[in-house]
Amino acid sequence: MSRKGSGMRKPGAAFAFYLLSIVLLPVSLPGYVIWVGKLLAAKPSGVSTSAQAPLSARWAMHNFGVRDDQAANRLLPILPGVPWLAMRSAFWPTVFAHRVTGFVPKTFRYPFEGEIRPHAEASARVTFFDSAVDHFLPGVDQLVILGAGFDTRPYRLPQDKPVYSFEIDAPKTQSVKRDMLDKAGIDARKVTFVPADFEQDDWLAKLVDAGFDPGRPALFLWEGVTMYLDREAIEDTLRKVAGCAKGSLLAFDYFTTEALESSRPYWRYGRAAAKAVGEPIKFGVDSTPPSRERLSELLRSGGLALLEQHGLGRESRKKRAWGGFAIAMVE
Repeated sequence: MSRKGSGMRKPGAAFAFYLLSIVLLPVSLPGYVIWVGKLLAAKPSGVSTSAQAPLSARWAMHNFGVRDDQAANRLLPILPGVPWLAMRSAFWPTVFAHRVTGFVPKTFRYPFEGEIRPHAEASARVTFFDSAVDHFLPGVDQLVILGAGFDTRPYRLPQDKPVYSFEIDAPKTQSVKRDMLDKAGIDARKVTFVPADFEQDDWLAKLVDAGFDPGRPALFLWEGVTMYLDREAIEDTLRKVAGCAKGSLLAFDYFTTEALESSRPYWRYGRAAAKAVGEPIKFGVDSTPPSRERLSELLRSGGLALLEQHGLGRESRKKRAWGGFAIAMVE
């Protein structure tokens, strides 16, 4: 954290950072092109491409010195099908520019503060979910990560913390992750892996079979998942969580229909990119203002109460929020 703070106070640090980044563009751009090309080529493998971006963001935060995540630092270099040399070429010029100038771009600031724009959503999202874990996990002894992808939070918990951790994800993605954990030498003995498809399987039944106790409160994390599911799967998941013990909590992020329908270049590109890698954006909460009420209605229909909500994007009669972070509770 100190490195981040000193960088922000240096006069001209931002200018020097971006100047260095431009100078090093001949190194980073080819690496980025190769990396993206490999992601597109890997689409038929069945491994979630959308799960790789959050891992990249956490790796960057670790290497910027703002958020310790040894697991992410060890996992990213061994992602299957993506040459580490290409990824290194894409990312390291930015890290180098940071180490020279001390400046941290808003995209990777942690903990994130201020207005959340789409390009900084990743760091804001990490901040939100980390805060949810820090605040609510001490009150429960079960942590369930829905659509875990390459999430590394269970591997950042103190080894002596009495928490039963469960990860639920598509079988192929989970199998790849377990192989990566073994290869990286990361201890996963305290994590129970539950392979399940949210749109096809009864994930709660599989979770219970794996040792989860629905009669005890739990903290569910649902990060970067809702936008890729259909409405039926969303509503089914809400009902299943609502059927767990009173006091259970669900922390999640979401898009609104603004992100699905906007004609702005950023969102048009984002939707096209998601579709190109085989994971189209399917779901958004009704963006009709106030979006908090629309979200609350969705949760109530599933049997949950809205405890906390942070809208993304300024909302007015003419402007609509494009997403949000929220915490729901079983009453």
